[in-house]
Amino acid sequence: MLSGHTLMVGDVGRTELADDATRGARTLFASLARLKALPDFLEILPGAFAGSVCGRGLSGKPFSTIGFERRFNEAFAMANEDQFVSFMLANIPSAPPERRRFAPNAAAAPAAVA
Repeated sequence: MLSGHTLMVGDVGRTELADDATRGARTLFASLARLKALPDFLEILPGAFAGSVCGRGLSGKPFSTIGFERRFNEAFAMANEDQFVSFMLANIPSAPPERRRFAPNAAAAPAAVA
């Protein structure tokens, strides 16, 4: 499954780059809940890995499985929405310099499907 910037190896997407950080974290939590319903053996191919500014603790591995991430990805393993939001709001990395150039495109993106 192509997981894009929603679920990556070792982390999940940053929520403050395209939206208000809190609202983005709640939307991401809902999206991750849908992924958690998938079987452990399902392979994921993320949109970013180590070296990208799109996550905080990204692995250099180019792919993973739902089961591996469920067990070892701290953000993906969280079951409580408020705990997840607090986690995502803590230690937000600096925004990449290109953010201003991409922000209009991100704001125009379609709303997430819940």
